[in-house]
Amino acid sequence: MIAGPLLACQAILVRDLRAVLRSRSQLYSSLLLPLMLLAVLGVGISEGLEPSSSSIRDGDYTSFLVAGLIAMTALFSSTFSSASYYQDRDSGQLRAMMASPHPQQIILLGKSLAGVAIGSLQAIALLAIASVIPGIELEWQHGVVPGIGLAVLAVLLLAFILNGFAQLVASRIRTMQGFHLVMNLLLFPLLFLSGAFFPLADLPGWLKVFATVNPISYAVDLLQIAAYADGDGHFGIVIDLIVLGILTPTVFALGIGAKHPIE
Repeated sequence: MIAGPLLACQAILVRDLRAVLRSRSQLYSSLLLPLMLLAVLGVGISEGLEPSSSSIRDGDYTSFLVAGLIAMTALFSSTFSSASYYQDRDSGQLRAMMASPHPQQIILLGKSLAGVAIGSLQAIALLAIASVIPGIELEWQHGVVPGIGLAVLAVLLLAFILNGFAQLVASRIRTMQGFHLVMNLLLFPLLFLSGAFFPLADLPGWLKVFATVNPISYAVDLLQIAAYADGDGHFGIVIDLIVLGILTPTVFALGIGAKHPIE
């Protein structure tokens, strides 16, 4: 009874992963963009503006930026890989999948897991590259191995939340153009108010309120604690894990359970 749905989910997961691996431009761009931001934005602000925030060690904005760009990579890779739902729907592949004896939730689970895998692997690859770039100094305050484990956990939790959210949006938006428009409209403010590009501690009170209700803030904070920060971060590791631990299964389950149009 269980083997059939698991095999169907695995087949869809492998299919979507192969499609991404064949698209070298997507793979290259997903890594080159954050690396370019590290080189241009990170070095430019570190050397040109000399940030004095106590949250940025010795004005080294490039190293501070790593956690935010890892979250950005997971964010865009995970959610935009979910747009393959529209490609399958428009090509008729989705209807063929729905004609199988498996429920819609199994199909969506396979596609969502592919999005989680794509976004997570690209974000982890960026962390690996950034950690060996000369001039980037990651703290690893809990040790390298535990720090990497904590960073991977943060990436996975964020990827599951984002893919669940993307499925919720896809269930209500009928066109790929509308999906990208709505996702950009929602994701950019969430990304900028997450502490990815500037420390939350230095924000005015009314912006801190928005940052506190922003789920991406807790993933970025967990990444900072794992790889960069020398201390408890903004919220603290316990709060980060509690918030992400509650939101991840809730949002992902809502996304998988949402009814999606197939035409």
